[in-house]
Amino acid sequence: MAQIDFEQFMAVDIRCGSVVDAQPFPEARKPAIKLWVDFGGDIGVKKSSAQITDHYTPDALIGRKVMAVVNFPPRQIGPFMSEILVLGFPDADGAIVLAGPDSGIELPNGARLA
Repeated sequence: MAQIDFEQFMAVDIRCGSVVDAQPFPEARKPAIKLWVDFGGDIGVKKSSAQITDHYTPDALIGRKVMAVVNFPPRQIGPFMSEILVLGFPDADGAIVLAGPDSGIELPNGARLA
């Protein structure tokens, strides 16, 4: 496993945000959901395409807190411009489970991973 130093880690800007809109993404090559995530103040609302359809539906994602990398360059996903990378972990079958704060603990939109 390659190692990085703390400075390299801190260059990755990981923030907490709230999903404010989620829509099916039928044009995607692999099943995906389009997300709009509010990171508050300076960052605002950013878009992402996420392959998370095994565990989530668009309606169930509204209001959910997620973690995302907000300082990657935008990436064109079919007709959709993805501006952030929403983070998750593969389960035993390879389906993505979203990363977020513990249930019941309120973090403000835009809180940075420290």
